[in-house]
Amino acid sequence: MKANDIFNIFARQVAEYHKVDSVDAPTQNPFAEGSFEHLLWEKSYVDTVQWHLEDLIRPEDVDPVEALRLKRWIDRSNQRRTDLVEQMDDHYMRQFATVVMQPDAKINTETPAWALDRLSILALKIYHFGIEVGRKDVSAEQHERCVAKYNTLLEQKADLMSAIDDLLLDLAEGRKRMKLYRQMKMYNDPQLNPMLYGKK
Repeated sequence: MKANDIFNIFARQVAEYHKVDSVDAPTQNPFAEGSFEHLLWEKSYVDTVQWHLEDLIRPEDVDPVEALRLKRWIDRSNQRRTDLVEQMDDHYMRQFATVVMQPDAKINTETPAWALDRLSILALKIYHFGIEVGRKDVSAEQHERCVAKYNTLLEQKADLMSAIDDLLLDLAEGRKRMKLYRQMKMYNDPQLNPMLYGKK
């Protein structure tokens, strides 16, 4: 699957989310459970909800009890995001498991799924800057700044998709090799976070 096809799934999910625009609304994943496309949609949905959770917690006058509830939700979302990225990389590990490595094959600075994580966030930025570019209630100067940033995001999208496609091709042809290091998050683990295991 090409990076452009993946981006289109991300962008489609972001657009679908904003039809309801509620962090409490469940997603309607159109892809078959167990498929890579289903996983991509879920990843984009988690990112989209977290984007809006972080907006909800940002105002200085937010109720402290609500802020704590949102913070806990964001923590769970971060863990879910990491889990989904690792599942996506498991997909690529299976896909490239039988590739014969070239003698000088190197490890990339990031795995394909972590690059796709960046692409998912970029889809959100492009969507929201698209809204800002279309606003009529702002000064000409602000509009120009938003247009410039929007165009930069589009350039980043093209560059990132090209880099992802190059990485996947290198992996398929044995010029680079897949190697995974699990994130090993500590903050949610009651056996590893001293603020949690110290309470026992």
